Amino acid sequence: MITLDAITLTFPDGSERVTAVDNVSLTAQPGTVTAITGPSGSGKSSVLAVAATLIRPDRGQVIVGGIDATELNRADASRLRRERIGIVFQQSNLLPSLTAVEQLVVMGELGGSARRGRPRATERARELLGAVGLTDHLDKRPAQLSGGQRQRVNIARALMNEPTVLLVDEPTSALDQERGAEIIDLIVGLSTDQGTATLLVTHDLVHLPRVHAVLQMVDGRLSPVPMGAVRSTAAHESS
Repeated sequence: MITLDAITLTFPDGSERVTAVDNVSLTAQPGTVTAITGPSGSGKSSVLAVAATLIRPDRGQVIVGGIDATELNRADASRLRRERIGIVFQQSNLLPSLTAVEQLVVMGELGGSARRGRPRATERARELLGAVGLTDHLDKRPAQLSGGQRQRVNIARALMNEPTVLLVDEPTSALDQERGAEIIDLIVGLSTDQGTATLLVTHDLVHLPRVHAVLQMVDGRLSPVPMGAVRSTAAHESS
């Protein structure tokens, strides 16, 4: 589980400070996907960066599996990130010289899977790539994969160290609607199966009925969106 409690984040702007995240609170439960949507510049990515312990907020708490991440020093926050938080960036950022399996094994060696040794890490990498539908592409390098396939490797890599929290930033931005729907379905299915508490930032409203809860960000403030309104908006977007 991940909880953000009364998070406020500001950035310097000349002699003043601009509020990017304004007293935001949310909780994502294990096995669920909570989507955060809203216009560009509303603070969505800032919330995700705070949740990932990449940015320390001015005020508030980030609780990951019972640990207050805002109280950790840089080294301990980095360790928490490696061992408990999986991050799927908008761009896959795969290493061009490594195969799909090797991308995951390297991640395992950097985090919690390292203690199991390379054979177990390789076994888990193969299992995860199978779970995302890439059994026939284990030994291919990024240049040999489509955009959707690279994103699947990206998602599998984020799950390599069995995180309790999964943070996903605009996973469908470079995909068409059909491939985007496949990726969202994949994230929802894996979150349920792996028991991760997932926060998903997206601008793609048509996919929102697939997730468990939707929050809207406007001017740094977060509010829940009823699923009935989500379905109505999604139907309008797809028509």
